[in-house]
Amino acid sequence: MKKLLIGLVLVVVLIFGGLKIAETVVMGGTDYYVQITDDGTKTLEQDDSGNAITKYSYQLIGYDKEGQEKVLDFSAFKDRPLKRDAYLKLTWNQKKGVTSYEEVQKNDLPQKAETKLSK
Repeated sequence: MKKLLIGLVLVVVLIFGGLKIAETVVMGGTDYYVQITDDGTKTLEQDDSGNAITKYSYQLIGYDKEGQEKVLDFSAFKDRPLKRDAYLKLTWNQKKGVTSYEEVQKNDLPQKAETKLSK
């Protein structure tokens, strides 16, 4: 009975560990910081149901926490462009590109990224 319980706990731990690793590899990545400097490129598309979708595409230079530069391509599916001069934290994955973004305040930027973005 004890061996069965230990085996079951081990299986559960391995499953959760595997899921966490998969999440990190597939969806995780390196955080880069950008400042929105233009309105992006607006395009109109259709979803699978034929509904109109507005997309704004951006290509901006981002900086990681060490100040390393990377050109980042990403899109925002919104009715309007992203707020000009806003700071964003983008998560970039080598296999999927930019997987997420969120607005951050200037005082939340890592020092080296803030220095590069302020130039």
